[in-house]
Amino acid sequence: MEQLVTGKANLDVFAETLSELAEENRNIMVVTSDSRGSARLAAFAARLPDQIVEVGIAEHPACFLTARALEQIKNDIAYSNQPVTLVGISAGVSYGPLGSTHHSIHDVAVLAASQRPVYLKLGKKAMPHLPRESGCFEPGKASLICRGNDVAIIACGETVAPAYQAAQKMQGMGITTEVISMHTVKPPDREAVIRAASKCRAVITAEEHSISGGLGEACASLFLEASICKPFKILGIPDEETVTGSQTEIFCHYGISAEGITKTALSLISLSR
Repeated sequence: MEQLVTGKANLDVFAETLSELAEENRNIMVVTSDSRGSARLAAFAARLPDQIVEVGIAEHPACFLTARALEQIKNDIAYSNQPVTLVGISAGVSYGPLGSTHHSIHDVAVLAASQRPVYLKLGKKAMPHLPRESGCFEPGKASLICRGNDVAIIACGETVAPAYQAAQKMQGMGITTEVISMHTVKPPDREAVIRAASKCRAVITAEEHSISGGLGEACASLFLEASICKPFKILGIPDEETVTGSQTEIFCHYGISAEGITKTALSLISLSR
């Protein structure tokens, strides 16, 4: 199996890119709530002190940003279509050991699609470099990680890596897997979803989110509209009290690991015969 090269955490890449963009565009302002350290904004504040506003302790990890401030997001940003990018740091189960209060598995479900306000969720773990079959990154257009005809795995965020690792494991079994990175969940890339589901024998979605209101249900509605009936499974956090542990432990518990995804894929493929 191919050894993946680990790169930087998405949060670090975000902070570096933000600094570069803000130096070019002095209209970019950052508002933070006592999270310079955890949001990797200390260097930004040192380089561009006039472009950062500190409002004091009112934490803004994803688990708090999209729950505590939902009314303000809806009325003050989305309703008036303000050009604001909301960045939820340490999203999903990045804060796994701190328990359910710090899990952000509802954020996609409660935020609507819009052309101007944007919600960006970032984990804090260093991520591996993955291949990409299709072209450059484009919001609203999924990235094709690898091609296959037996099973399609549609993943988003930090679940793309175990999805790709599962594809590698199954390649050794003679099973070809199509892995799609659905980096834009609302709206999803309808064309990519329908194409993959139409040609593959089974479909899996994998997300670091509740199975309700996220990527899986968005894909399921597209399948239904297109009259596609294939063995299908949504992998995510089920509607129950969540377990406490590291992100890796939580992924393994809910079958979002490479081994768990492989097991689900083999089960679904057996149903398609």
